[in-house]
Amino acid sequence: MKKVTLRRKAQSTSAKKKTTVVPRVAKRFRKPTLQQQTEAALSNVPRITNETVTEHREEVLKGARKYKYPLEHSKHRIVIVSSALLIAAIIGFFVYITLSLYRYQSTSLFTYRVTQVLPFPVAKAGGRWVSYENYLFELRRVMHYYETQQQADFSGESGERLLNLYSPQALKKVIGYAYVKELAAQHNIRVSEQEIDDEIRILRVQNQLGSGDEELEVIMQKFFGWSINDLRRQLKDELLAQKVASKLDTKAYAKAQNILLQLRDGADFAALAAQNSEDAATKDKGGQYNDTAITIKSKEVPIQVVRELEKLQPGGVSDIIVTSTAFEIVKLLSNENGKYKAAHIKIPFASIEKFIQPLEKKNPPKKFIDVKLPE
Repeated sequence: MKKVTLRRKAQSTSAKKKTTVVPRVAKRFRKPTLQQQTEAALSNVPRITNETVTEHREEVLKGARKYKYPLEHSKHRIVIVSSALLIAAIIGFFVYITLSLYRYQSTSLFTYRVTQVLPFPVAKAGGRWVSYENYLFELRRVMHYYETQQQADFSGESGERLLNLYSPQALKKVIGYAYVKELAAQHNIRVSEQEIDDEIRILRVQNQLGSGDEELEVIMQKFFGWSINDLRRQLKDELLAQKVASKLDTKAYAKAQNILLQLRDGADFAALAAQNSEDAATKDKGGQYNDTAITIKSKEVPIQVVRELEKLQPGGVSDIIVTSTAFEIVKLLSNENGKYKAAHIKIPFASIEKFIQPLEKKNPPKKFIDVKLPE
């Protein structure tokens, strides 16, 4: 009986569950079916015809512009920020270099390389700017020699004393070259590449360095830190100074011309040498060189003189020869298989400083670093 009673209760409970009524959901809260969603989407698609295609394209483009403009603004901002950073870096670089050169007077390789690219001035001589690179070129040559040949340490007190000694000399020298260039421009004086080649050839011959530039460049690098181009640059400045001085010293040239005219009229060479030559070592011997076997390698005799001797016959007298320091007239006494015995009359021309001084007084140099120029 208990089992029958329990079964009836269970059936009664099951029947109640089956007849439970689910409340109806309001229409506005019902989730649309997939079919309804598809129909709604299709109903919103405009119908494109030949008459509406232009309007439809404009609508599409208008919708895309909202994604384009933010990107353009972002690129513009990047350009502005990048430009600002670049300008700040350039300004910082110039501030650093300016302080290094003019306040601390740095002689480092880095600052030297910068001055080779950017024309910072170190002084002004008359109407010409003197580049900082010229000054460092001269000063670093001296520093290289002392560092490699004298083991000087320019980071210590002894090096600072050397800098205090040679900095004024280097600055005075490059300012002087600026005045030389001004004089050369006024008198139309130039140095040719051939003249520089000749000077380099003289260096090679007199120092027995062969026919190429390799050995010469090794020596220049060892002693001065120079390349062949650096040597050519230095020789050009020196030759220009010599040519300007020889051109402007008209008094010395007139004296040499007068002596030559007397020789052409038959005057005694030895007597004129004793009277006029300014070579104290030879004038009392009739101008005869101590070297009685002169060759192209002789260092006592200027190579310009040796080249004239090669053209003469024994007893012959040259025209006026311009050497690095003087006007000379030579007489070939004998020629023994290319070894010459000769005499000369030497009339020195004034140093270039004599012609620079009037320009310095008229337009004193203006220096931009704290270096006192030597008197």
